[in-house]
Amino acid sequence: MSGPLSGYKVLDMSRVLAGPAATVLLADQGADVIKVEPLRGDVVRAMGGGGVTPGFVTANRGKRSIALDLKSAAGIAVVKRLAADADVFVQNFRPGAIDGMGLGEPVIRAVNPRIIYVSMSGFGDKGPYADQRVYDPVIQALSGLADLQATDEHDRPRMIRTVIPDKTTGITTAQAITAALLARERTGEGQHVRVAMLDVMIAYLWQEGLGGLTLVGEEHKVKRGQRSKDLIYQTEDGYITAGAVSDAEWRGMCKALDRQEWLTDERFATPRARGMNAKLRLEMTAEVLRTNTSAYWLQRLRECEVPSAPVLSRPEVIAQEQVRVNEILTEYDQPGLGKIRQPRPAARFEGTPVNTAQTAAALGEHGREILSEAGYSPGEIEELLHSGVMVEPSG
Repeated sequence: MSGPLSGYKVLDMSRVLAGPAATVLLADQGADVIKVEPLRGDVVRAMGGGGVTPGFVTANRGKRSIALDLKSAAGIAVVKRLAADADVFVQNFRPGAIDGMGLGEPVIRAVNPRIIYVSMSGFGDKGPYADQRVYDPVIQALSGLADLQATDEHDRPRMIRTVIPDKTTGITTAQAITAALLARERTGEGQHVRVAMLDVMIAYLWQEGLGGLTLVGEEHKVKRGQRSKDLIYQTEDGYITAGAVSDAEWRGMCKALDRQEWLTDERFATPRARGMNAKLRLEMTAEVLRTNTSAYWLQRLRECEVPSAPVLSRPEVIAQEQVRVNEILTEYDQPGLGKIRQPRPAARFEGTPVNTAQTAAALGEHGREILSEAGYSPGEIEELLHSGVMVEPSG
């Protein structure tokens, strides 16, 4: 196993997306992630046909799988035994559920005092929403993310059509885990790390989306939606994006569009003025860009050093030259699916390169191997299989 986290063992009790999105980053960076699944498997396995699905691969590649009856005392005993030599324990059950299973933080801490115990949730341990089920749209609604998608205060809020809160929570949690491991290297002590999706998204949006709430007493000035349209412009034959923030970029924009008179227009003379009149400025820009092709405008904008790009379809994304040059995608064989492609881990480590072509496990594929490493005898493993406490792939 290669990667900067090689040698660390993660016991992953999480399921669906936010938790697996965190632990797959650790697996990508070399950690030994043991995915503990119920006998029927993570629900994501069932989305799209069951077994190993494209969505399951992306969030669970590189992990080993053991499938246990987590409603039985014997199954819970196995988890405790596996936790004894793990570095990290990750769970994303609703608050209180993991304690009811007999795997709460005090129990795992008693088994392994140095462990990093990670609890992921929608809202934290207390409060009016704490015990409610949560999926990504709920957090979009409560964090202000949906409100931001309205074009103005008269428009309706809208969802972003990808699971930003889930994936952002995964990234935040992975970073928190590595920070806790670093702290343990310094102090020798484990700790309980708690991450709530609502907390993550409010912090994530604060820099700009919720930035207007920074000044206490000025909340009434914050209206629904953004002050201007998005930066997607229609041309004669497609769509492009272009934006000018600095004075130099604005001069470049005016030159590219052949609208030099905008440079002396008081409504656009300074960054502040351009911000205050953003809606008008973007509408005027859009009128000009409709008059020629995408290729024409992109060449002009590039020559004038204005940040710009074509708006690509999803198949066009993976066909573009920059993706090829960056070697972002890897193609390999995934048992049960055939030839697949996956993005490599985004961070590149010069001294500890990470794994790139990792497959996702079948349900319970590594059960025997994991238990053997934990000290179970062949007879004990057979008994767990015979009694139905553990299952493994048939055939």
